[in-house]
Amino acid sequence: MSIVDARGLSCPQPVMMLLDEMAKLDKGTIEILVDTDTSKENCLRAAKTMKWQLKEVRPEGTGYRIIITKD
Repeated sequence: MSIVDARGLSCPQPVMMLLDEMAKLDKGTIEILVDTDTSKENCLRAAKTMKWQLKEVRPEGTGYRIIITKD
């Protein structure tokens, strides 16, 4: 499992970090930490576009923990 901590960053940085991590892993599980609704929505959209599946989105502190997977 890989963790991408994009808290404190504004778009497009969280999405770019996520895309880099997806390219490195190709498959597996990634947790993305973001602190805005915009970053959450943009990361979810990027994951779907790259054929990763959403496993969970849960509030965490003032932001969100997003877990995506790909087999």
